[in-house]
Amino acid sequence: MFLSILFDILLGILVVGTILVIIGDTGDSGRKIAWLLVITVLPVVGVVLYLCLGFNQRHHWLFRRRHKRYLDKLDREMDARMRELLFEDRNGLVEERYRPLARLLAHDAYLTPVGGNSLEIITTGHRKYELLLEDLRNARESIHMEYFHFGADLGSKAIREVLLQKAREGVKVRFINENVANFPISARYYDTMKKSGVEVVKFTNPRHHLVNFITRLNYRNHRKVVVIDGKIGYTGGMNINDHYFLTWRDTHLRITGGAVAQLQFIFMDSWLTAGGQLDRPLPAYFPEPSIPPEEAPLRDKVMQIVPDEPDDPLPVLQMSYVWGLANARDYFYIQTPYFVPPEPVMDALKTAAAGGVDVRVMLPEHVDTFFMGPANRSFYRECIEAGVRIFERKGEFIHSKTFVSDDYLSSIGTANLDPRSFSINYEDNAYIYDRETALL
Repeated sequence: MFLSILFDILLGILVVGTILVIIGDTGDSGRKIAWLLVITVLPVVGVVLYLCLGFNQRHHWLFRRRHKRYLDKLDREMDARMRELLFEDRNGLVEERYRPLARLLAHDAYLTPVGGNSLEIITTGHRKYELLLEDLRNARESIHMEYFHFGADLGSKAIREVLLQKAREGVKVRFINENVANFPISARYYDTMKKSGVEVVKFTNPRHHLVNFITRLNYRNHRKVVVIDGKIGYTGGMNINDHYFLTWRDTHLRITGGAVAQLQFIFMDSWLTAGGQLDRPLPAYFPEPSIPPEEAPLRDKVMQIVPDEPDDPLPVLQMSYVWGLANARDYFYIQTPYFVPPEPVMDALKTAAAGGVDVRVMLPEHVDTFFMGPANRSFYRECIEAGVRIFERKGEFIHSKTFVSDDYLSSIGTANLDPRSFSINYEDNAYIYDRETALL
C-alpha cells in the first residue's frame, strides 16, 4: 500500500512538473497545447513521449551546457589568428543588400562570411565518390568525418577501407557515429575501425547521462561534414551509401579556402561535445587557408557555413528562408525532397509569390518513404493558390537541399524544408554570395 501511494505521489509530481515545463516553454503555442492534451489523456505515456520526442531544447539553458567543454577549450586556446579566421567582421565582402542576412547567420558570435574560396558543386554521387576517395588517399595529417548515414554497402565499405588504411599509416582519423540513425549496422562494423586506429565516438551516448540520452533520442546529427588536413572540406546533401553514389540526384560541395575552417569549427564542436579527444591545441587544426594552383580560377567565392541545432536559441536556417523570401525581388527557387514548411516559411512563400516574386519549389515525383509523398502534396494547393509554382521532378529521387535567389544568393546544405531540419536536427548549410555560382 505504501509503495503504491509513493508511486502515485511521484507520478503526480512528474506529470505536474512536465506540465509546468511545457507551459513555461516559449515555443509554438499549438505544439504546447497538443502535448498538454496528450498528457491529460495518457499521463504516463504522454510524459515519456514528451521527454523522448517533445522536449524543446532551444528554450532550455540546460542543453546549451552540452557545448561547454568545447566553448571552454575555445576560450582557453583560440589565438588571434584563429579568431580572425572564424569570427572577423567581413560583411563588407557581401553586397550591401545581403549584409543583414550575413549578420543574422552570424548571430551569437557565430561564423562570419569569408572570401578566397574555391568550390566545386557536385551533382552526381559518382563524382563525389571519386573526389572524396582521392582526397582521403592524399590525406597527410587528419581526416574528420561526420555523416547522418554511413552505410555498410559496397561504396561505403570502399571509403571505410581508405579510412582504415590512413589510420594505419598514422593519419589521425576521427569519425562521429550517428548511432541512432545507423542502428541497423552492427557494432562490429565500428569496432573494426577502432582496431585499425580510427577514433570513433557515438553522437548519442547513453553512458554520458541517462536523462541526457533519453531527451536526445529524437535529435539526430543530420550533418554531412568532411575536413581533410584542415584544408579540404565537403558538405551538402549526400550521405555515404550507394543510394547517393549510384541512383539518387543530390547536390554537394567540395571546398578549399577559408570556409574549410568553418567546417572544422562545426566538426570540433560535435566531436568534443560527443566526448572525443584531441592530441593538439585547437589552433593546430586551423591552418592558413590555401587553394591549389589548378583551382585558382575558381577562387574568391564568398561563403558562410552556418550550423544550426536544437541547442541554439534561434532557428537560423528557418529564419534565412523567411529573410530570403521577404527580400527577394525577382525570384526565389528551392529544391527539397521533403516539403512540410513550418508556418513562418509557409507564410513567407505565399507572401513573396503574392507580391510578384517568382517562387518555385522543385520536389521529387516519387519520394523514398511512402508517407512523405502525401505529406509533400498536402501543401500544394495552398501554395499554388498564392502563386507559388510547384514542379515535380521525374526520374531518380532528388535529394538536394538548395535555394538560389536574384542571381546572387545561393544555399547548398543538409537541411530539408521541414520542421525536423529547422527545429530538431543538427544541420549545416553553406551560403554563397556570388553571381557566377548563382547562375550555374
